[in-house]
Amino acid sequence: MSGSGGLRDKVITTNVVLTPELMTSWLAPFGISLAAQHLQQIQKYISLLLLWNQKISLTSIENPQEIVSRHFGESFFASKFIENQRCRLADVGSGAGFPGLALKIVLPELQVSLIEQDTRKATFLNEVIRLLDLTETRVYRTPYETLPPEFAEIDAISARAVGNHKSLLKWAAPRLSSSGRVMLWLGAEDSVRISQSSGWRWDLPHALPNSKNRILLIGSPAR
Repeated sequence: MSGSGGLRDKVITTNVVLTPELMTSWLAPFGISLAAQHLQQIQKYISLLLLWNQKISLTSIENPQEIVSRHFGESFFASKFIENQRCRLADVGSGAGFPGLALKIVLPELQVSLIEQDTRKATFLNEVIRLLDLTETRVYRTPYETLPPEFAEIDAISARAVGNHKSLLKWAAPRLSSSGRVMLWLGAEDSVRISQSSGWRWDLPHALPNSKNRILLIGSPAR
């Protein structure tokens, strides 16, 4: 793969030639329009993800179309609901970097904190940051519960495929800025249950495109 070429750059993964045209078509349902630079970053990211995935478990999805749609598309979908593109975003349980690093690609002015306690996954996240030359992006290799009290005034806290939402919301409430919000990627049943959480105000759930039961739920503490 060429690191500095134009839209004709290609990534070959699992017998599929991953071109910018293909990625654009796969991302179309999510209502996101990406520049050539963003598409090149996604290409590099996927190449690194698949390479590292041979050694450590980063994702169970290996089909390129599913990687683009499920990981990148569903992450990008949330960018519509981030009004301040220079805000502070904390991504809890970042794993392979979704949604935190994906959102950084499409909203490059975000100040992103990636919270990932697994050493190998944290190392991978730092490698993606280096490869894509992402600024104002930091990895915290620790459970979110152990972050110091001064880790606060966060404008958005995101979590995808993270369990124990009750504990997460309890931690998040005092960490958010006065206008801060949490963004949760959930199954439909979990979305209904969490929408009934006391002490929080929730928007109507947003159904994720190309999904029968996955939801983006956004809310803020009831203050």
